[in-house]
Amino acid sequence: MADRDLSDPQQRHPEKAHRPDNAQPKKPAWIRVKAPVSAGYKKTRDIMRENKLVTVCEEAGCPNVGECWSQGHATMMIMGEICTRGCTFCNIATGKPSNLDLFEPARVAQAVEKLGLKHVVVTSVDRDDLADGGAEHFAQTIRAIRRKSPDTTIEVLTPDFLKCDDSVLEAVVEAKPDVFNHNLETVPGLYPEVRPGARYFHSLRLLQRVKELDPTMFTKSGMMVGLGEDRQAVLQVMDDMRAADVDFLTIGQYLQPTPKHHAVDRFVTPQEFASYEKAAYGKGFLMVSATPLTRSSYHAGDDFARLREARLKQLSGA
Repeated sequence: MADRDLSDPQQRHPEKAHRPDNAQPKKPAWIRVKAPVSAGYKKTRDIMRENKLVTVCEEAGCPNVGECWSQGHATMMIMGEICTRGCTFCNIATGKPSNLDLFEPARVAQAVEKLGLKHVVVTSVDRDDLADGGAEHFAQTIRAIRRKSPDTTIEVLTPDFLKCDDSVLEAVVEAKPDVFNHNLETVPGLYPEVRPGARYFHSLRLLQRVKELDPTMFTKSGMMVGLGEDRQAVLQVMDDMRAADVDFLTIGQYLQPTPKHHAVDRFVTPQEFASYEKAAYGKGFLMVSATPLTRSSYHAGDDFARLREARLKQLSGA
């Protein structure tokens, strides 16, 4: 893929070239963020470059990259920067990925140590080209971080392993991440348009199986709003997650990366997000983050600390 210019939207997303342009509406005041310029941001960026690592912060165009990197927080994206899926909401490049880098787990662990991270999030592109979907690579990365930084808590945000044998999930769970996250992303009725390569109930079952394999492991899932869903559908997704015993829910505003991506249906107000948060706690989630700028990994370390506190209170009956 060396001859491919991933800064060119048409080469980055060839599967979207035929799509008509969707107008990108002006963002309301509550969704705007400052450009990343701090010394902390530059230090984090330099460590990523030195270790030849990819971050979802950059690849997915996260609006919180300036804030997170200035504090030394980054979400590592393993297994390359090219995804085998073509979700219409996502800014990660699509195509045929390169072979796995066997030294990547060690480099991720080295970066975690250099950054002095108390909590790290490790995610990846979808790798439908691999027999195990990259499950063993996740496990190796978890173990490498444990060796280098035994006090760092680890959160994984995995693909759905849709085309793999069910047993591949065991490799990730047996490596003992502190949090297992897999995002449902949207309501089931929007899957054919927004997440055509995935299956809603498969993703839901994946989260349920993690709990069956290790009932003590925290599970987490997230979704975007502003894609065209209605409130009742969002509440139903919450019910489905709780039926799968998901502990932690994140809800954030969908932001359209380019005119070729799925259109923003509307900007959900902060008051509506607060209403979703209240409803989610009422349904039994241990931890909820629902704001316009919420992303899966945003404030993940602080949220994990609160998640553990909530579990302890639950166990003590307080």
